[in-house]
Amino acid sequence: MEKFQRYYLSFLLLIVYTNTIAQVNCNAVEGENCKKACELYNWASDRQGSHESQEAFDKAIGLCPDFSNSYMEKAVPYLKNGDFVTWKILIDKAVTADPKMHLGYRGWCKFQFLRDYSGAVRDLEELKKYYPEDLGRSLNGDYHLDVVKAMSYSALGQKEKAAAIIEKALATKGYFKGMYDHYQLGVTYFELGRYDKASENFEKQSKEYDFAENIYFKSKVSKIRNKDYLDLKMLALRTYDEGKTMKDVYTHHFNKVYRNQIEAL
Repeated sequence: MEKFQRYYLSFLLLIVYTNTIAQVNCNAVEGENCKKACELYNWASDRQGSHESQEAFDKAIGLCPDFSNSYMEKAVPYLKNGDFVTWKILIDKAVTADPKMHLGYRGWCKFQFLRDYSGAVRDLEELKKYYPEDLGRSLNGDYHLDVVKAMSYSALGQKEKAAAIIEKALATKGYFKGMYDHYQLGVTYFELGRYDKASENFEKQSKEYDFAENIYFKSKVSKIRNKDYLDLKMLALRTYDEGKTMKDVYTHHFNKVYRNQIEAL
């Protein structure tokens, strides 16, 4: 429970941090037009998604095409509404203007929203040129971007490579675990047929923060080993019905499991 509270606090801090970095110190921006663009951006970012904010971002872009934040914030409502074509046009312009700032975000979105795993890997590998020691975290705070890269490799069939990346991250001094790190590593080992390593990670996940998907995979390992798995299956169903599942506001988690899959086990 204590560890779950730590994860939850981390997520709240990330929300505060994200809201804070949306505002830019315009006094540090060079050029009169770019200062005006920055001020428009700050005003519009507080009203994101409104018609007025989109018009303000357009004005900011017109005043200072190199001010990358305007493209990024203007793109967000399109992402949330599923207009990925328009989102990509805008976010690509943001990355072109400032790759160091926006590559990680674009890579995360390619993974989480577009399921463009090859594109996510390219962006996150490119990001490593700017941040060789620490790529940072996903915008929702659930994963370190190294784990996002690992899951992308896993989706592309390179599961040994995916497992090695997560293992390296977990062994790194000072690494702050995401809520689902051991689960994702466990699923990767499960798909490789390495059930001892899978079980080891599912157990570690249970001790830190348990949820229906993790219990479901524990029951699958038990079934494969010809052990009693029905109690775990029923626990997974109860846990699912209690709402303790992998959740995301806008999309679905990688390796998400649904009730009908648990029932069919």
